[in-house]
Amino acid sequence: MGLDSKPRAATLDATGSYDLADFPVPTGREEEWRFTPLSRLRGLHDGGAVATGGVLVEVDAAPEVSVETVGRDDPRVGRSFVPADRVSAQAYASFEKATVVTVPKEAVASRPTVITVRGAQPGAAYGHTVVAVEPMAEAVVVLDHQGSATYADNVEFVVGDGAALKVVSLQDWAADAVHVSHHHARLGRDATFRGFVVTLGGDLVRLSPSVAYTGRGGDADLSGLYFVDAGQHLEHRLLVDHTVPDCRSNVDYRGALQGDGAHAVWIGDVIIRVEATGTDTYELNRNLILTDGARADSVPNLEILTGEVAGAGHASASGRLDDEHIFYLQARGIPADEARRLVVRGYFAQLLEKIEVPEIRDRVLAAVEAELAR
Repeated sequence: MGLDSKPRAATLDATGSYDLADFPVPTGREEEWRFTPLSRLRGLHDGGAVATGGVLVEVDAAPEVSVETVGRDDPRVGRSFVPADRVSAQAYASFEKATVVTVPKEAVASRPTVITVRGAQPGAAYGHTVVAVEPMAEAVVVLDHQGSATYADNVEFVVGDGAALKVVSLQDWAADAVHVSHHHARLGRDATFRGFVVTLGGDLVRLSPSVAYTGRGGDADLSGLYFVDAGQHLEHRLLVDHTVPDCRSNVDYRGALQGDGAHAVWIGDVIIRVEATGTDTYELNRNLILTDGARADSVPNLEILTGEVAGAGHASASGRLDDEHIFYLQARGIPADEARRLVVRGYFAQLLEKIEVPEIRDRVLAAVEAELAR
């Protein structure tokens, strides 16, 4: 429990590849895999997960938005990123069809576009999604994951110059699901990206969001909420790579854990390269330990290669409920269980306000309430 202080290998020289052979099979001793229980990945990391299963992808798009199902040879697929680890490369090598969502230039979507991914048949499955927001356009996209699956995928968010994209990714899997996903956002000049991750379900979920900038003025805000129950492993690994001057990033992830063997992992990497003068960045992770037997590993990393920054910082905290807060509420006649729920609700409240889709916000709040009722 608490901040992990083990020295960490630098990410500056990390390279990616579309070729699966360029990534050795993980052993668990590598820095990027040392927290992940490889035996529970069902072969997604070592080639053992043959694509015999399936997921059903359904898109309810805003009228201004176009949706296509394309093959691997579509030039829009794989344009904005290069896989950075073996599972991402495996997913890229194994998917058959990709979903491409396009918001045309200067269009403003009148309602959210909802992409639902639902486990459809047993066995491993692989997927790929591209969300392209053309210059000066605006949209909200919801990724909703449900059901039982063994699933690995890559999601590309391409945000054009002056465009704005808000994304909510909800991992609401069944209790036996395994999901390893990589989200890659590429921001153009003066582009805005707001990503909100909610991870509640699944046996093992490992989600890796990353942000890259291609022009000045890019602004990324990455938020996350997770609730880990007994036996669950929920892992979030973020990378924000500042390579362009005068860009901004803010990261705020908060989790709650309860039950024996509940394990949360949060890794936050922010790189400010020599050329990225004027960068303004901050990352924060908090974990609330509700019961004995739960463990949170939190590792914020900040690599700065220029002294000309507007701001740079990081923080991490993991701890138990504040007894004084509980006592204060009980002294005013509130029962202990209700006091506990109020404190946890307040802990998540600021983040929940960032979810601008009321139906999703209400659904997440109800899920948190259900977790606390246990």
